[in-house]
Amino acid sequence: MAESTILSNTANLEKYLKLPQGNKVIAEYVWIDGSNGLRSKCKTLNKKVTSLKDLPEWNFDGSSTGQAPGNNSDVLLRPCAYYPDPFRVGGDNILVMCETWGPDGKPNAYNFRHDADVVMQAHASHEFWFGLEQEYTLLDFNGWPYGWPKSGFPAPQGPYYCGVGTGRVFCRDIVESHYKACMYAGINISGTNAEVMPAQWEYQVGPCTGISLGDELWMSRFILHRVAEEYGAKVTFAPKPIPGDWNGAGLHTNVSTKEMREEGGMKYIEAAMEKLSKRQAEHMAVYGEDNQLRMTGKHETSSYDKFTWGVANRGSSVRVPRSCAQEGKGYFEDRRPASNADPYQITGIVVETLCGMVEGANMSRKVADAEPVEQEVVVAKS
Repeated sequence: MAESTILSNTANLEKYLKLPQGNKVIAEYVWIDGSNGLRSKCKTLNKKVTSLKDLPEWNFDGSSTGQAPGNNSDVLLRPCAYYPDPFRVGGDNILVMCETWGPDGKPNAYNFRHDADVVMQAHASHEFWFGLEQEYTLLDFNGWPYGWPKSGFPAPQGPYYCGVGTGRVFCRDIVESHYKACMYAGINISGTNAEVMPAQWEYQVGPCTGISLGDELWMSRFILHRVAEEYGAKVTFAPKPIPGDWNGAGLHTNVSTKEMREEGGMKYIEAAMEKLSKRQAEHMAVYGEDNQLRMTGKHETSSYDKFTWGVANRGSSVRVPRSCAQEGKGYFEDRRPASNADPYQITGIVVETLCGMVEGANMSRKVADAEPVEQEVVVAKS
């Protein structure tokens, strides 16, 4: 069994983080790579950032992230949102969410934010609100869930969901650190809880309007990875991290429009169900990799291939909360997206399905539709 070589001494780091920066600002540019993962690098700026206009475009080597060929490797970073940096407190340092663009002026093949933003701006009059419930699992250095016996499995599911106490919850320190870091960064994190499988957790982001939900959810994932670094833990968003009689991990998506929130809104929710039922395949195509391993009709999931909806039914594709059915207005919860799905694709295709397609955007486009790029490998010579 491999042993961790991770060395972390936060006490030593602390004294350096307290050093004055003068008038300089550290801006950490964050983007999504060619494998639906996150990358980042830092730029020093000469003054405090007060608007997106203060943030210059940048670039990176796309041949090392699966986003460009080696003979034309420059990919541009265009800032689209920024947040206070919870890891470099004491200055005006920020985390910057970026879109990826090609030098030809077109969005990179893996830039799904662009398409979603086109759709949302076209249908802004409906005032979409989104809230996403991000499930994830914490693993040790060897990729085994924290707190699980090294040569077996823990007791069956039951005591772990929203659990309290040793043997029922694991890595609460990471969860609490992430919660506060997101709050500091201005992420609209609305809650957190231990999930059904031990070492599995969930946090919620929202409600947010339009494209901002995707920005904040991606940045919250980045912050989670950074926090877990300091504890020597791995984060996985795999929808079925452990095969067998264990719950998978989803990204349940709560959706509401202005019409759904007003009196008589239930008829708009029911109309939305009819529209969603006609595009099951298109939605499942962008609702996360390996989602079929999770959506088996068991463990509070619906069938991968069939659309269903119901009031207070967690075994359906879409659940309408009982309180909304009673009040005749509110929102619905799409329970189909996997935990590793792209929130830009999820929210974008929901708007597209409910309101109509828009020229210049195709939310049914999958990551696999982009041409594969062989990553450049540099071999050190002795």
